[in-house]
Amino acid sequence: MYSKIIISRTDNLGDVMLTLPLAGYLKKHFPTAKIGFIGKKYTRALIEESTHIDTFFDKEEILQNPSMLQNWQADVIIYAFPDRSIAALAAKIGIKNRIGTGHRWWHWLYCNHRVNFSRKKSDLHESQLNCKLLKPLGIDKIPTLQELAECYGYHNEATIPQEEKIQIIFHPKSKGSSKEWLATHYYQLAQLLTPAEYEIYITGVAEEGEILRSNTPQLFELPHVIDLTGQLSLNQLMDKIKHSHALIAASTGPLHIAAALGIVAVGIYPPLRPIHPARWQPVGKKAFFLVNEKPNCEDCKKQQDCPCMNAISPETVKTLLSKAGL
Repeated sequence: MYSKIIISRTDNLGDVMLTLPLAGYLKKHFPTAKIGFIGKKYTRALIEESTHIDTFFDKEEILQNPSMLQNWQADVIIYAFPDRSIAALAAKIGIKNRIGTGHRWWHWLYCNHRVNFSRKKSDLHESQLNCKLLKPLGIDKIPTLQELAECYGYHNEATIPQEEKIQIIFHPKSKGSSKEWLATHYYQLAQLLTPAEYEIYITGVAEEGEILRSNTPQLFELPHVIDLTGQLSLNQLMDKIKHSHALIAASTGPLHIAAALGIVAVGIYPPLRPIHPARWQPVGKKAFFLVNEKPNCEDCKKQQDCPCMNAISPETVKTLLSKAGL
């Protein structure tokens, strides 16, 4: 019925990751359709990793050269993330079905299908909320998280020699996008993971590495901790995740990448809407989250540090890793 469908998600890594299952879910309903994805250049590696994506469009390139999008001749575009410039372009070049939320005023100018729902107030996961935008295509069923875990289009065929130590990635920072577990907790967890059995890699951008080395230098003094902050491109980070056993982080893009690639992904979350795990937990066969249940903790609202998150002990994370076979 639809031959070419475009998904537009022009924001950060984590949001893009939780939008990718939408492509796989569309393929289940329209198996012969080609799926295009509009994103930012720095998310390209994530998007092209999915076997469900047939064409990547860089946002800035198509804004400068609209014929790139027009010549693809899509019959549907879905705005998983409202982007006024892309919405205006799609209307101008005449994409027939333009689907977006009814909660952005410019969608009343540029979209001819508008779906009304609230993300902040919903009990659904972010990846499930994206599927609400499929209603104009005749798809009403909201899939389970287990179903969506099968829809990334990611295939991790990397193998780790049995004689190697268990390799675990710590990604302590989030570039300010989410509340974070204490860096000293990561240090204490590293102490629990003995050098005889484990190798630990610290990832993050260069600025985050500087903060960690300044505030928690003892973490990097441990003999089995390797500092990779500021050293990896997105492609290299993905490859490192593929060749690791587990990743531990707050609600960040690398956590969702790990979940999609099928390694043990442990997310540490605050019990605070709308950033709670029911909305943003990692989705994958080996994905887990920890949260100290205290609904809408007022202390968490008032400050960047989250007492509820920090009450989750390193011993609790170690126990979870053990239950996951690590």
